[in-house]
Amino acid sequence: MKTYMPAKAPDFSSPVQDSCKSFLLGNFNLTPFKNKKVVLKSQEMDYCCSTPKNSTHLPKLSGGDGGLRNCDDGFLRGEKIRGSINDTVWANHLRKKLSFQKRNSKTTKPGVAFSVLTSDNGKETMVETLSAPIFERRRVNPKNVAAIILGGGAGTQLFPLTSKTATPAVPVGGCYRLIDIPMSNCINSTINKIFVLTQFNSASLNRHIARTYFGNGVNFGDGFVEVLAATQTPGEAGMNWFQGTADAVRQFTWVFEDAKNKDIEDILILSGDHLYRMDYLNLLQNHIDRDADITVSCVPVGESRAADFGLLKFDNKGQVIQFAEKPKDDELKAMRIDTTLLGLSPEDAKESPYIASMGVYVFKRDILLKLLRWRYPTSNDFGSEILPAAVHEHNVQAYLFRDYWEDIGTIKSFYDANLALTDEVPKFQFYDPKTPFFTSPRFLPPSKIEKSKLKNAIISHGCFLRECNIEHSIVGERSRIDSGVELKDTLMLGADYYQTESEIASLLASGKVPIGVGSNTKIRNCIIDKNAKIGSDVKIMNKDGVQEGDRANEGFYIRSGITIILEKATINDGVVI
Repeated sequence: MKTYMPAKAPDFSSPVQDSCKSFLLGNFNLTPFKNKKVVLKSQEMDYCCSTPKNSTHLPKLSGGDGGLRNCDDGFLRGEKIRGSINDTVWANHLRKKLSFQKRNSKTTKPGVAFSVLTSDNGKETMVETLSAPIFERRRVNPKNVAAIILGGGAGTQLFPLTSKTATPAVPVGGCYRLIDIPMSNCINSTINKIFVLTQFNSASLNRHIARTYFGNGVNFGDGFVEVLAATQTPGEAGMNWFQGTADAVRQFTWVFEDAKNKDIEDILILSGDHLYRMDYLNLLQNHIDRDADITVSCVPVGESRAADFGLLKFDNKGQVIQFAEKPKDDELKAMRIDTTLLGLSPEDAKESPYIASMGVYVFKRDILLKLLRWRYPTSNDFGSEILPAAVHEHNVQAYLFRDYWEDIGTIKSFYDANLALTDEVPKFQFYDPKTPFFTSPRFLPPSKIEKSKLKNAIISHGCFLRECNIEHSIVGERSRIDSGVELKDTLMLGADYYQTESEIASLLASGKVPIGVGSNTKIRNCIIDKNAKIGSDVKIMNKDGVQEGDRANEGFYIRSGITIILEKATINDGVVI
């Protein structure tokens, strides 16, 4: 008989756990006992429960918390079950197996669990107490975990920002890159074995990783960061580039057989285009506690966005029973669930009736190798091929993430998520001294702001602002904004270098446009890519409300009604867009 209990209460970050508030205490066979009623309760440690073997029949009763329903192989706290109990034999069994000490009072100390055993006629009552520290719980060991960050996609939905840059290298929040999000989450979670898979436009991404994480104050201890670039090898199979997320990992499965990686037991797979703060150790502990082969981190989403994600359903034990990648129409409707069962309020549940995959997965190492090499050797994508099939063959568990998370893999979501950072009380912010986000040290001076009006704005390092008006906007590093400029609902990605005052004066004298925004220019609802040159008296407002437009020859695109000024583009004086 295996028994597990933590010395202190586990962190129920997952509402799948939180709704149940239960933890495996023991595995008992009640079959030999007859005609008695058992009530299990707990105090302080109310996550304790007992799970009989499958041979015991238990009715399917509703959980006391309005949470998950119990089933044939378990029950929730405070519930009555009918089993087969013969006088005090079961109590003796408990006492013998779990080293219980008999108590005459129902009062308990913090950190002590107790059970109440009563007979049908209520005449027999016994209270058993158990100190939690005598039990052992397998704790996650970060040294046995490796993280893989997928950074090799073509980034078509973020085009034109990804025309020359890999998606994870796109700037976010004024001074960070998207790759800094999963990298920093790993570092803050003490996961120090990190692989980054790259393919398209990887030069700037490789440069940023080298400058930021190779010897710039980020301590990896005995860990490492390795960039695994797409490559070709001899043989027919090795002549193909990455065909999808799963294929990218498949082509580097040999890495996990290296001697230095022999201790890796679990593999954490992450995306490079999400904005969130997460302690991966909570996810990994959930993965271990449930003895999962695969764990999928997920979030509630609304009707309008559900079709953009992989959606899943799971049973009352958190096991995923169905996974559908970006379903449509009737298939989409079939994936609706009652999210109040996960602890959401009726109002929130009405707004978010779907559960979406975050694209954050944990695989047992051996299971991942088996799936990619032998079971599904021709499947190329985790979301659309591997996971929908794996839920029928393996213990795939759901981990519900209740904090802020945003997929910013499209122009609209990227724009909205960035500008949301300027809110007075943003849903997400980079300012947290305990879990900082790391990025490349640029050694820039503070920004210089002259007679300007700022409202709900983020100004990055090394900027020059002269008598301008900036509202609900982000100004990237090294940006230059001249007098009379009005910037509203705009995201400037900044510049890679400075132009000196003499260079700027020379360009203006010759009728050319320097990097930055010229005087008396008005800009609304816009993304300005790096090193763009916008002249004086320009108006960028999309007054006609164009939703989609390709004007590459004129230096801009329009996506979802948002004007995007291209990298290094020149918008001459007086132009109206």
